[in-house]
Amino acid sequence: MPELPEVETVRKGLEQKLKKFIITKVEVCRNSTVAFPNTNEFVKGLQGSLFYKWERRGKYLIAVLKKTNNKDIELSSDEALEGNGSLVIHLRMTGYFKLEKKDFSKPCKHTRIRFLGHNNELRFIDVRSFGQMWWIKEGLFPSTIIKGLGNLGPEPLSEDFDIIYLKKAISKKTKSIKAVLLDQTIIAGLGNIYADESLYSSGISPFREANKVKINELKRLKVSIVEILKKSIGSGGTTFSDFRDLEGKNGDFGLQTNVYRRTGKECHKCKNLIERGKISGRSTHWCRKCQK
Repeated sequence: MPELPEVETVRKGLEQKLKKFIITKVEVCRNSTVAFPNTNEFVKGLQGSLFYKWERRGKYLIAVLKKTNNKDIELSSDEALEGNGSLVIHLRMTGYFKLEKKDFSKPCKHTRIRFLGHNNELRFIDVRSFGQMWWIKEGLFPSTIIKGLGNLGPEPLSEDFDIIYLKKAISKKTKSIKAVLLDQTIIAGLGNIYADESLYSSGISPFREANKVKINELKRLKVSIVEILKKSIGSGGTTFSDFRDLEGKNGDFGLQTNVYRRTGKECHKCKNLIERGKISGRSTHWCRKCQK
């Protein structure tokens, strides 16, 4: 599943490529992709919308929408336009966007939603069909409609994510530190890849009970999380299966991982073999010698 760096990479691409993009028509190819409201309201509500601004919260993409007359391509003052709520997207396992010239090619069988513009179209493609979209009309709050969005913890790249918060958040947690890092109500956007890499970088075993991780170790962990996420964003995210950006390119961070998907290979630090196990149903990669 795409994690914070991958979703941030997609957000940046959408923001850069969809300037002045007005939705002239919406075609829903798979109804289950629309989580809220119903398909008819979704289509009618989005038609004539300008993608005004793209934001991210955890693993959710959020498009801030503006109403237009559906014809005016040269918008002189976007800010003066009336708001039209927001489009919230969760890519899940295999969802991604592809920007095509209008009528350039026939949509593939995995295309779930098409947003047609004046000269091009944005396609949402999702092989496993777990991705979802919500149109939250003006006056409603996404966090009240989408439970997962409303329960998110602080962003790891924000000022709210400091050592005081981290210590308090795990002080009474008896589950493993890896399981805590995967809990989106504690840290928004962090997933399996970056939890493994951050724990390796800070020398902490993923199996340690969270409340037994010492303050000096937590400080290292906090620094590792931030540094690794920033490095991955700079590399366009990680690609091990289906992730790709708006132009169809794969992320390069996977070429730099120390433990994730390196089972049986030598540790870069001690030459011990990287091991693989399961925590909370998720594959976990670690070096027994370097992580205590």
